[in-house]
Amino acid sequence: QVQLVESGGGLVQPGGSLRLSCAASGSIFSININTMGWYRQAPGKERELVATITSSGSINYADSVKGRFTISRDNAKNTVYLQMNSLKPEDTAVYYCYANIRRYSYSNTGYNYWGQGTQVTVSS
Repeated sequence: QVQLVESGGGLVQPGGSLRLSCAASGSIFSININTMGWYRQAPGKERELVATITSSGSINYADSVKGRFTISRDNAKNTVYLQMNSLKPEDTAVYYCYANIRRYSYSNTGYNYWGQGTQVTVSS
């Protein structure tokens, strides 16, 4: 059973920084992890993409976080990170880790997994 465990959320003032981490665990091989990323959901809003990174390092950011957030991954540790700088109140949300993972190395189909969410609150 695959689990995604997030950490690093908390309360920060506007302009501050946080780093989120998410480690995938279970009976998986790192080579079977395709895209990893972060989504967020603010109260009353739908879940939205923040950033994704493929196994080969291709990165996509939401326009709202470009230049402020940096996504990275450590394939050996099955871990994805989100460095968040210059945080704004509108960044306040529950942040969810995402991973698309193949069950078998020979499979072309990956399955989506989600972390439990970690709260990020940006407030003065």
